[in-house]
Amino acid sequence: MKSLLTTILLAINFGLSLGTQAQDMALNDILVEGKGWELVAQGYQFTDGLCSDAEGNLYFTDVAKGGAIFQVDKEGKLNSLAPNVPKISGMKFGPEGRIFAATQGAQKQIVTLTLDGKITVLASNVEPNDLVVSRQGFVYFTETGKGRIQMISPTGELRVADTGPYKPNGITLSVDQGTLVCTDFEGSHVFAFRIEADGTLSSRAPYMTAVTPLGKIQSMGDGMTTDMAGRFYAASAVGIQVFDPTGRLCGVIAKPEPKFISNVTFAGLKHSFLYVSCSDKIYRREMKAQGALFFAPAK
Repeated sequence: MKSLLTTILLAINFGLSLGTQAQDMALNDILVEGKGWELVAQGYQFTDGLCSDAEGNLYFTDVAKGGAIFQVDKEGKLNSLAPNVPKISGMKFGPEGRIFAATQGAQKQIVTLTLDGKITVLASNVEPNDLVVSRQGFVYFTETGKGRIQMISPTGELRVADTGPYKPNGITLSVDQGTLVCTDFEGSHVFAFRIEADGTLSSRAPYMTAVTPLGKIQSMGDGMTTDMAGRFYAASAVGIQVFDPTGRLCGVIAKPEPKFISNVTFAGLKHSFLYVSCSDKIYRREMKAQGALFFAPAK
């Protein structure tokens, strides 16, 4: 557990609110009593790319197979959209309702796409895993194999944002979008960065310490999301790890089944359902928390 002084200094450095510092955030604050994981969709090869639109519809992909984007609407109905898209490992809605995606296969790219399948390439010859998009239009994506984060400016400029001795994987933002956070697939930390006015990253720090499987040093940290109270959620080998805005571990939400969890996001009515991609299936559970929408205008 970090000391109070260390926590305050880190929070000030990253511009995070200290409004919750005086009290612990526990899983009881977000879990609904009597509500567990509910199976939503199954029969895929490997699900990934979870994201939500403003209405709360969930979107995901079968990254192993490719070929379509799947939607679970607010009523729980499953639909298949954009049937001819490439394999997608990361997907997020951005400004103006555009979908940003990290594609796999022969041509690894960052693209925008529409639900009727129209694709616009933003960056080629990259090795993207996951991504996040700010309301200003900055795209940040992880290249896990290369151990770095790249960014694309609103004007289309591609540049390396950070390179380090780690394997960045899942990526998200703080509610105020002043901080970028990413998991380390081969380590036990979740890293935080300050986002400067020009979109560049600075002040990388191992802000959160993840739980690892017994006897292992790798958390296998994967996809991430954020709720409106500023908590960070990270898919990992042991389950969904939840951290408060100061970086303290609130607890670990058990996986719906022992299989690998690649991603996590909020969707559904009022964005109050936590969805996970669990190997060949999609699960959800009702929460007291509500997911943050990074493309929504600042209040």
